Amino acid sequence: MKRRTLDLTLATVGLIVAIVMALAGGLLLFASNFTSNTVSTELSAQQIFFPPAEQLSPALQQYAGQQVTTGAQAKAYTDMIAEHLDAVADGKTYSQVSGEWIASNKDATKRDPVLAGQRQTLFMGETLRGLLLNTYAFSIFGLVALIAGIVALIASVALLALAVVGYLHARHTPQDVLVGAPHIESISA
Repeated sequence: MKRRTLDLTLATVGLIVAIVMALAGGLLLFASNFTSNTVSTELSAQQIFFPPAEQLSPALQQYAGQQVTTGAQAKAYTDMIAEHLDAVADGKTYSQVSGEWIASNKDATKRDPVLAGQRQTLFMGETLRGLLLNTYAFSIFGLVALIAGIVALIASVALLALAVVGYLHARHTPQDVLVGAPHIESISA
């Protein structure tokens, strides 16, 4: 195989891959921006605020009074909810309390109003916690898309540079040079 043909082939493949990587990088940055904007917009619309510092555990006091608008804040808010839910029924989950409540309802005269209240509180708290954790997860997807988009764009620039070098090398390589054969320039006297 001729060296020039190999150079042109590799440079063309590199150029095609650079274009694909640039497109992928652009799409990943779009996805990151979309995810970030959606998370912020939807959380802002919910008007969720952290309580004052004196009502928060030391780990959450940095968020005191802030509105929840980011995935990280949503995750922190779920930590606060988890602390409150642990106090509702001595650490029992909605599923456990609901099972007890269902068992207590077999006899209509023995319905336990305390279990009913705990069941409702745990259901609402765990539901909100789950929704906010989904929001946090999507914010992480957005962050990963941002990083991948930047890496893809950097890779596309590097591949483009290598393709240009390949084209330049092919242009300066004589037509008859074979791959692996020594390239000797003729010296004119």
